[in-house]
Amino acid sequence: MSTVQLFVTCLIDHLYPHIADDVVTVLERQGVRVQVPPGQTCCGQPAFNGGFWNEAQAMARHFLDVFAPTEGPIVTPSGSCAAMVVHHYSQLFAEDAYNLQRAQAVAARVREFSQFLVDDLGVEYAGGMPGRYTYHPSCHLTRDLGVRGKAEALLNAIPGAERLPLPEATSCCGFGGLFAVKMPEISTAMMQNKLRAIASSGADVCVTCDSSCMTHLNGGLIAQDKAPVVRHLAEVLAQTNEE
Repeated sequence: MSTVQLFVTCLIDHLYPHIADDVVTVLERQGVRVQVPPGQTCCGQPAFNGGFWNEAQAMARHFLDVFAPTEGPIVTPSGSCAAMVVHHYSQLFAEDAYNLQRAQAVAARVREFSQFLVDDLGVEYAGGMPGRYTYHPSCHLTRDLGVRGKAEALLNAIPGAERLPLPEATSCCGFGGLFAVKMPEISTAMMQNKLRAIASSGADVCVTCDSSCMTHLNGGLIAQDKAPVVRHLAEVLAQTNEE
């Protein structure tokens, strides 16, 4: 039995702990032992994006202190957080040889959830119930981390499920972390465009691999007195008729 370390992420820890439970459910169904290193906190991305690199370095060092001593892949249900560790820790520690080496070693072990299922485990069917799904590919997952086609393949494998194309799928939902705070009008306009695209797809559920996008889009729907329709991939895959 293989063992992985689960990096839960801040949003999931504080807002959606059930998604972490769903990740564990899906992975254990594949025969994976999941460990959750205690003491993990933020990866430092908000501070990094805001230009507060000293603060980001402090959080990144703590992340390395927590995960460097562990073994096995580090799996996270967030393309955004995975991209931070994989690509941007090396920037933070470019002039710190010791932590740069640790950062590169840890980065080589980081896998986004859908990426790990498809590329590392070779999973074709990971669970899920029949339904009409569309998929929003988050920006950091696709553009920064370079992960494409994994979640779609897992959704396509659900028996009885119909995956409907999302118009302008690669357009940003408008969240972008601090972007939504610094430029709320532009962020809201982008969100509305994405919500119109989701509605026009004809799907009952819009699936995403990042809880940040999910939070932003469902918040927009709730503000319009509409039911949330965006769900994390782990939530969808955790449901199955086999259990």
